[in-house]
Amino acid sequence: MEFPETVLTTSKKGRLEVRALESRGSFVICKYLDPKTLKLADAKKKLTLRSDDGELKEYFIVPLKDPHRALLISAQPDEKERQVWNQLEEKAEAIWRER
Repeated sequence: MEFPETVLTTSKKGRLEVRALESRGSFVICKYLDPKTLKLADAKKKLTLRSDDGELKEYFIVPLKDPHRALLISAQPDEKERQVWNQLEEKAEAIWRER
């Protein structure tokens, strides 16, 4: 099968690979703040991905010593509906905005 050059990439081992879409949707990144000072309580963040069919995947983003690298750790999606604190508007709101 022929592929356009724009979807082809070379791995670190030199193998030719096709960059293929697995899922498309929207995302939310949450940071964790100290409730008294509103300063970062921890450097980790949580990335939640929602595909167009509604499936959720969650990952913790843990920074490494190199500022350009981070470790993603799989997390179980929360069963109950959670909210996030919007610092700009100073109020709690739903994680996902209505479509």
